[in-house]
Amino acid sequence: MSVKYIPVALAASVLLASVAFAQTPTATTDRSNMAPSTMSSSFQGDWRASKLVGLYVYNDNNQNVGSINDLLTDRSGNIKAVVIGVGGILGVGEHLVAIPFEKIKFVNEPVAYTGTAGNNSQPMSTTTTGSAATATASKPSPWYPDHALFNATRDELKAMPEFKYSM
Repeated sequence: MSVKYIPVALAASVLLASVAFAQTPTATTDRSNMAPSTMSSSFQGDWRASKLVGLYVYNDNNQNVGSINDLLTDRSGNIKAVVIGVGGILGVGEHLVAIPFEKIKFVNEPVAYTGTAGNNSQPMSTTTTGSAATATASKPSPWYPDHALFNATRDELKAMPEFKYSM
């Protein structure tokens, strides 16, 4: 007897779904009553937090010292600290350190790489001229910086207290 109701239930759910898709969406505005057309321009120059995670962190000698693993915010959403992963392979054996957000400098231009192999820099597109390599110029993104700067060596970061997420 319940087998008879399965096709009827299926047909009813298809009809309800088609009605939901046929409705036209209405324009939404946020609580400050901004018009939808002005919302995108009001955030011009702001960065996407999702793009900050994963950025490489370099020191003043253009040596890669780690990458941003996480952003720590207060309850108001203000970024308070940057969690940097140092060392390890694919996250295994990685040492995490939390650095106050104001101590990190973000740079839009690509790293000026003019060194030899073994300076711990991440691979990037380079043009080789003679014995020096220079980074290929790329257009900076308006939604995220190219990399971050924190003046410390890998060893200095590894010597800092390890950041652990509380359970």
